[in-house]
Amino acid sequence: MRPGFGGTAIPVGIDVQVESIDSISEVNMDFTMTLYLRHYWKDERLAFPSSNNKSRTFDSRLVKKIWVPDVFFVHSKRSFIHDTTMENIMLRVYPDGNILYSVRITVTALCSMDFSRFPLDTQNCSLELESYAYNENDLMLYWKNGNDSLRTDEILLSQFFIEEFNPSNGLAFYSSTGWYNRLYINFILRRHIFFFMLQTYFPTMLMVMLSWVSFWIDRRAVPARVSLGITTVLTMSTIITGVSASMPQVSYVKAVDIYLWASFLFVFLSVIEYAAVNYLTTIEEMKKMEKGKLPVTFNTTQAMAFDGCFHDNEIELTPFPEIPVNPEQPPARNSADAQPVEGHRLRRKRSIKSNVNYIMNNSHVIDSYSRLLFPAAYLLFNIIYWGLYS
Repeated sequence: MRPGFGGTAIPVGIDVQVESIDSISEVNMDFTMTLYLRHYWKDERLAFPSSNNKSRTFDSRLVKKIWVPDVFFVHSKRSFIHDTTMENIMLRVYPDGNILYSVRITVTALCSMDFSRFPLDTQNCSLELESYAYNENDLMLYWKNGNDSLRTDEILLSQFFIEEFNPSNGLAFYSSTGWYNRLYINFILRRHIFFFMLQTYFPTMLMVMLSWVSFWIDRRAVPARVSLGITTVLTMSTIITGVSASMPQVSYVKAVDIYLWASFLFVFLSVIEYAAVNYLTTIEEMKKMEKGKLPVTFNTTQAMAFDGCFHDNEIELTPFPEIPVNPEQPPARNSADAQPVEGHRLRRKRSIKSNVNYIMNNSHVIDSYSRLLFPAAYLLFNIIYWGLYS
């Protein structure tokens, strides 16, 4: 039976020394921690006379014969007491009946993580301690030394930086058994971004920039531009698949998903841009052929043998026919009228329709615009993205 059975609740002080945080798993949403858990309480039944007031220390064999607090870890998945070479349990009894009970435990507990800002996220995890059988009427858990009850060694993690480590307490209610004292070990983890910059962001940026190279390649070089576009699209698909495989299948969009899919859209649009350029170039050259600007002896099969488009250097445009002059008719203008007269030049702004017709009749202009619009749009996207999430 617990000390003071039938009376007031027995106070049990707790302090913890965290030895290490062994792993943090995003896929399983849990963490593994090794710690020294120490309990302090008073049991007058174990008091003994002592002339020098020294305590006596025992191992796990005596623990099985006396009452000890039944503290357990809430939301624990796995836990065990180290037993090499003997069980890592210590019991120290003082002459006045005060007891120190220390145990070395490794526990894997649940941590509900939010990945909406991954990998620029900060995770708040906690390890919760509570009595299993004794509610607040029988046992009162409290931190032995207040905020100093939680101590840590120097902990270094590969992907996280520990911003804060602090204890707290509260109450937990169960409908069938009542209220229980609960202690919390809270720690805030901030993810290191440099690893993901090297593995995800920098390769993605390079793939997007590589897709822009096609804007400087001649639009008639179909194999070069198509192969470059398809290669960048497939590489982006591989990067997206690799990132998704290492993450839990959550139902919301993560920050890295926004960046990857936006970058994939830029690469995809660069391929669509060349498809539009190639199509308009073909239409443009077909119109030239219909208007008779191509000689009859022009070999279209030979011109399209390289890449499927006509080549300007292989197209010999016939000169405009001379306008016959009738000597009997006077010239429309005399020499004086032919001289330019100084004045203001009026320029009419092109309408949207005329601009579209101009681009359709001059498909090479699309590449010129794309060399500026694509980098400017991607730069604007990066400014907005890093401003929101960093």
